[in-house]
Amino acid sequence: MSVKTIIGLTVAFGALTLTSAHAQEVNVYNSRHYNTDRAIYDNFTKATGIKVNIIEGNHDELIQRLKSEGASSPADLFITVDAGRLAAAAKDGLLAPTTSPTLEAVKVPANLRAPDGAWWGLSSRARVIVYALDRVKPDQIKTYEDLAKPDWKGKVLTRSGTHPYSLALTASMIAANGEEKTEAWVKGLVANLARPPQGGDTDQIKAVAVGEGDVALANTYYVGKLITSTKAEERAVAAKIGVIFPNQNDRGTHVNLSGAGVVKTAPHAENARKLLEHLLSPEAQRMFADGNMEFPVNPAVQPHAELTKLGSFKQAAVNAASFAEFTPQALRVMDRAGWK
Repeated sequence: MSVKTIIGLTVAFGALTLTSAHAQEVNVYNSRHYNTDRAIYDNFTKATGIKVNIIEGNHDELIQRLKSEGASSPADLFITVDAGRLAAAAKDGLLAPTTSPTLEAVKVPANLRAPDGAWWGLSSRARVIVYALDRVKPDQIKTYEDLAKPDWKGKVLTRSGTHPYSLALTASMIAANGEEKTEAWVKGLVANLARPPQGGDTDQIKAVAVGEGDVALANTYYVGKLITSTKAEERAVAAKIGVIFPNQNDRGTHVNLSGAGVVKTAPHAENARKLLEHLLSPEAQRMFADGNMEFPVNPAVQPHAELTKLGSFKQAAVNAASFAEFTPQALRVMDRAGWK
């Protein structure tokens, strides 16, 4: 696994030393890989004098590293792009409940934070239905459940069922509808696929634009990136698609998040809390919104103007921790139904 020190010198992992708890540094185990974040960390260092050391890796690998390192881990803050992973890390006792007047003042919505403060959402993205403007009318499809209807035979596009985005959506549907109904939905979805699941969310959107399918599941920030792209061909893709926020007349649209939690054994826990507070500040939240087309979790900060143009929407109120709770069932359901 590569080790990168974003602020300061690049060092080998073994060179990270456990100095005094008051050392002016904070070690972040990070599975977010966005350039915007580097500027956020840089601003934090300029404001506080605290150096941010970033250890990058896959979320599951980082969780396993935390477990194997135990009390000797140099990690102070764990950041990842899936609420299920955050909730699982908290359940395994890897994260410390953390709060402060500053954190509480942000008023992060209850569904985007752990009740005890073990993890906090940093930014969110909605799982929407993208449709072809020239072949689909937006009132033809209103819910995730509609994707399983026979009307959409051979018209649905999605990425792999094993991807965290797909797992989280299925887990959220189990939380809403139960396992039996969700399995029937997955079977209908699979029966309606235009092609075997392949590629990422951007690939699904592009496939809708060229007519390989009529509708697709995708996260809003991929749509936003195409709309604001410097490449004319990507903006042309965005011009051919529309966005539906599903389930607005019942439970609301599924959202997942990027989030962070202070590691239970953090040698620099106070610095980790300060960095977490900074990540939820209006300044950092503006950068998440504008630099990566994510929805801020700080209610005082508005989304990027292009995302706002997609329309306001009701979020599903279920706490994101349920994604981890129902993931084992989601895996079984998706395997039986053939969403590979």
